[in-house]
Amino acid sequence: MLELLRKIVQEVSTAPDVDAVLGLIVRRIQRGMKTEVCSVFLLDAPSQRFVLRASQGLNRKAVGRVSLSSSEGIVGMVAKRAEPINLEDAETHPAFYLLKDTGEERFHAFLGVPIIHQKQVLGVLVVQQQNCRRYDEAEEAFLVTISAQLAGVIAHAQVTGAISKIAWKHQKSIDHRFEGIPGAPGVAIGRVVVVAPLADIDAVPEKATDDIAQEIARFETALERVRADIRKVSARLAKRLRHDEQALFEVYLRMLDDNALAGEVVAQIKQGNWAQGALSAVITSNARQFARMDDPYLRERATDVRDLGRRVLAYLQEESGSKRIELPENGILVADELSPAVLGEVSAEKLAGLVSVLGSGNSHAAILARSMGIPTVMGMVDLPYRQLDGREVILDGYSGRLYVDPSEELIQAYREVLREQEEVAAELATLNDLPAKTIDGSRMPLWVNTGLIADVSRSLERGAEGIGLYRTEIPFMVRDFFPSEYEQMQIYRRQLEAFAPLPVTMRTLDIGGDKALPYFPIKEENPFLGWRGIRVTLDHPEIFLVQIRAMLRANEGLGNLRIMLPMITSVNEVDEANNLLDRALIELQEEGYVVARPSVGVMIEVPAAVYQLRRFAKRVDFISVGSNDLTQYLLAVDRNNPRVAGLYVPYHPAVLKVLEDIAREARKDKLQVSICGEMAADPGGALLLMAMGYDALSMNATNLPRVKSTIRSVSMVQAKVLLDKVMRMDDADKIQALMTETMKSLGLSQLSSPVLPE
Repeated sequence: MLELLRKIVQEVSTAPDVDAVLGLIVRRIQRGMKTEVCSVFLLDAPSQRFVLRASQGLNRKAVGRVSLSSSEGIVGMVAKRAEPINLEDAETHPAFYLLKDTGEERFHAFLGVPIIHQKQVLGVLVVQQQNCRRYDEAEEAFLVTISAQLAGVIAHAQVTGAISKIAWKHQKSIDHRFEGIPGAPGVAIGRVVVVAPLADIDAVPEKATDDIAQEIARFETALERVRADIRKVSARLAKRLRHDEQALFEVYLRMLDDNALAGEVVAQIKQGNWAQGALSAVITSNARQFARMDDPYLRERATDVRDLGRRVLAYLQEESGSKRIELPENGILVADELSPAVLGEVSAEKLAGLVSVLGSGNSHAAILARSMGIPTVMGMVDLPYRQLDGREVILDGYSGRLYVDPSEELIQAYREVLREQEEVAAELATLNDLPAKTIDGSRMPLWVNTGLIADVSRSLERGAEGIGLYRTEIPFMVRDFFPSEYEQMQIYRRQLEAFAPLPVTMRTLDIGGDKALPYFPIKEENPFLGWRGIRVTLDHPEIFLVQIRAMLRANEGLGNLRIMLPMITSVNEVDEANNLLDRALIELQEEGYVVARPSVGVMIEVPAAVYQLRRFAKRVDFISVGSNDLTQYLLAVDRNNPRVAGLYVPYHPAVLKVLEDIAREARKDKLQVSICGEMAADPGGALLLMAMGYDALSMNATNLPRVKSTIRSVSMVQAKVLLDKVMRMDDADKIQALMTETMKSLGLSQLSSPVLPE
């Protein structure tokens, strides 16, 4: 059964459309379970009926024609209950309903299991047999397992098939909508540019080409380069390999002949597919055929085919242009996984929106997008993104939706949302030079989180009073090697000079987790509980010292630098970092630099750090709460995983209790405490944090005007009354509802999400 399961999942995952997926499922299960019938009923959303979409054993003419509602038949009962039903003789069951013209009257034994994806019943998988008998526990367990494994594949195949029916160019759909997770608020209307990972055969976007000759020439150039590489390797290893082993290189070369893979690719290009897309289609198809074979030797050839494909693709991608991604006006970037490095390769002026198949609204890519003010949707796991290049879309960063080839009516509706956004932004701009002060006179300093140079001018324009978090890892991410001390010094100096004399808090290099350097990869089973933040830099004091020296040199003559240590869990880490700082300080002073020791603080983002605040207070000058990671660790929710994104709740009672405790403990030692997580960027969250007693709030520049407007519209008394209500509540959803209602009662609902088209 395990081998059968492996084969089914492997074959189905590479099937081109939903009909092929369903056909494979019913044929494989019917033969593998030695049952007489296997059928799949799928829910048709418009009619809300379960339609027979594939069958091996029933009358094929009935496929696509017969259907049941959720209140009809045993199939409907399986769907309604969302649990398996196993019957010795289906005809004797009160819910039995004979589907005419299917031929099922001959079959008595019945086993149906629901196909469930993201809590939604997509359909029902059924096996039947003529003899009256109950399917045994192993068979039922197998069918349940198959259903769970295939639910996501079927869901993806459904949306992929729907989008494939729309032509590549100049054709509107019926507002086909895909759901994701809101990453950064805002609306964008534009055309898609798909960013494919390097040498990933499965991620090549589909594109048509008008210049067939040029695409063939590009392919043949890449092909010849791969052939040359294989010949070089073969020659280099000639003396070390036996004759039969040497012959493997000849096999590789023959696979690239015009009569083999190369010929198929050229044929695809002649049909109008671009070279990379043609290569991807041919390699995927051939690899799939080999993978299905029973002979182990032939099955392994699938690996060879994919390896050759990756080699050719790498040269095609290298030849196709520079590293910088070219965008049209109002370009919407779609990637399998967004990263800060990708954002550094695009023109910010043309970038209108971002979509990531992987990740969640709390990933660092989403945080950067909010900082840049770019509408973003994350976690669109069912999006057939390879087919979207060049397509017109509407991106709704408020609700996490993407509309492909939208109708004119929907475009007009969203243009009205854009107009309202501009009106709110213009109104908020009048507050830029005003302080964040409550109506009863309480002052709340608003700082910004920065990482890109463009953040500086945007932040100052909007009245930022300092930098609460400068992400020093960003300059590291957009390079091909570690930046030198001088390069770092220049980068840091620009941030410090722009804000002087206002404080600039620089976090030491914080890599690991979801922040990787291409030239310093960290591969771990559980990266968020692994080698990251201060753990990396203390293990590599040469990296830490160079960065600290660069910061101290950049601060010469300015004096507004604050250094912050990330991912701190113990006093030993603080002591070690302080010792290295003192060493760097002495070295620079001996070299003739006029440098002074800056304020040093730690980030409170690990639960262990929460309970050592009093100890840290003896060693540092300030603390800053990183509420994003702290929430992640408290709730045991990977903030990059879209499957559990709904469990990442900033208004969780436990999170609010910890944040309040931190502020109270810091006050006992008169230790300055700020917060630089995304909760501070939420207008409602800012009110609660202000009432808790935080000394400063740090956020992305985009949200700063909204937070300022909120603070200027309330009194501290009102904020404390709200906090008191919230802290007595025990349900995150109810707290969220209260916050929404409070914003509405204060006349501040326009600072949250606008009214969106349905």
